[in-house]
Amino acid sequence: MAGTRLCHYADAIADRKRIGKAMMGFVFLAAATELPEMATTIVGSIAGEARLVLNNMFGGITMQTAVLAVADAAVPMVTLTSYPRKPTPALEGTLLILLLALLLAVSSLGDAELAWNVGFASIVFALAYAGTIFMLRNFDQNEPWRPVEVLEETVAPLTETTARRLDAFPVSRLVWMSLSATLVVFICGVLLVTLAETLAAQTALGTSFIGVTLLAASTSLPELSTTIAAVRLGAFTMAISNIFGSNLIMIALLLPADILYREGVLLDQIDTTATFALMSGLVVSSVYVAGLLLRNRKRVFGMGIDSVIVLLIYSASLAIFYSLTFADSQ
Repeated sequence: MAGTRLCHYADAIADRKRIGKAMMGFVFLAAATELPEMATTIVGSIAGEARLVLNNMFGGITMQTAVLAVADAAVPMVTLTSYPRKPTPALEGTLLILLLALLLAVSSLGDAELAWNVGFASIVFALAYAGTIFMLRNFDQNEPWRPVEVLEETVAPLTETTARRLDAFPVSRLVWMSLSATLVVFICGVLLVTLAETLAAQTALGTSFIGVTLLAASTSLPELSTTIAAVRLGAFTMAISNIFGSNLIMIALLLPADILYREGVLLDQIDTTATFALMSGLVVSSVYVAGLLLRNRKRVFGMGIDSVIVLLIYSASLAIFYSLTFADSQ
């Protein structure tokens, strides 16, 4: 509920302040909906639960990308990836793929400790995230590509009523309402990580499987609600940018997690499950970048072909995660 309202507030602020929907989704909405992951990272790192933290972060990349498939089913007539007017979401996805590939390399080669058990790679990824925001902001403002054809965006009557009601509010009130919704998301995130640790302790599944499945799915609920709400608003670019932005924040969170984790370099604790989660996230991100470039409007099972492929990959990855957990327990 908080995530849905947050999307309405973000859309209203973007229209009032003339902020691009791609940047609003990539920075503001993504940061707000990532608060459960931030809470999980902080609490888990302090508790020394490196596997829970890493598997939640990397497993959340595939889970959050699969959210786009659910949103795709809510788009009338055509596919979600055929809507964006600007190429900004495709650039966001490309940069995400680049950083995920570098993370895979680090998982194979290992990280180097600089000082106080903080790894060199964690600092590099935090700087890379800052550079990504700067690059995308300039790219979105310059608009080097111009659309030849723009699809007509349809908005549900309920959404139109909500938009008219929010137009009566001053921007300051919209900001305070956004902060209130964000606070609700953060509090729920703290509760989620506590419950996940308890489940991992009381079951035979362990922190790796709980982190990459249940916790990743639970902390992705804000992305689910905001993405569907953005689609209903007709803000399709903001919906896609929200997911890619959320996934990139996962990578930026490595630095604070590494600082708070006092038992060594965090990235050296990557296990087989986390490595496979990275590979899965890289593949599903590539599928959607291809969809944004191809802009195919053909629908299969009520969604785009790219969304169907992503759902199949996510379903298969869950089965592989479980088998890896079972193998580790033997």
